[in-house]
Amino acid sequence: MKKAIILLGCPESPSQTPLAIYATQKLTGIGYQVAVASTPSAKKLLEVSDPQEYYVQNKTDIESCLDGLEEGDYDFLLGFVAKDAAVSYFVTFYHILNTQSLALVFHRDQEKLEHFENAVRESTQADITSARAYHNPTPLRVRLDRALDKLIDPEPNKQDKKDNVDEPEKNPKLDEQEDS
Repeated sequence: MKKAIILLGCPESPSQTPLAIYATQKLTGIGYQVAVASTPSAKKLLEVSDPQEYYVQNKTDIESCLDGLEEGDYDFLLGFVAKDAAVSYFVTFYHILNTQSLALVFHRDQEKLEHFENAVRESTQADITSARAYHNPTPLRVRLDRALDKLIDPEPNKQDKKDNVDEPEKNPKLDEQEDS
């Protein structure tokens, strides 16, 4: 079975915990055994949100996980990136694991969002998906779904692309500023 690891940093954004559970469920559904490496506070929120461990069975402290991490331990890395420390963790895990990786970048402030995107882009070859988000997880969930669809089928049907040539890539409602 393929193995994926999800990185969670400081859980300041209310969107992070439900999206982490959602991402775990999605990755499990496409055949991954999922581990979540997080800060202690993010781990506590997961434990409260999923007390029966229905979605997240394998939780570990991000620091202790990093201590024993080796290339080949995981087939996919998904990092939640909403702070400078999260960028650092993602870049570190990316370079150790040397595996297919996705940075899910989010913040309520556009400048910080761009800063985090650029920091990941400059330090890795990882895929990046991002959205302005804080309270509302929907913009990130939609982008995560699109990114995971590409993971499942990296070469979608070319006919589908031809049929959608005139359709814009972005959904204006997803790109609007959310109320915080």
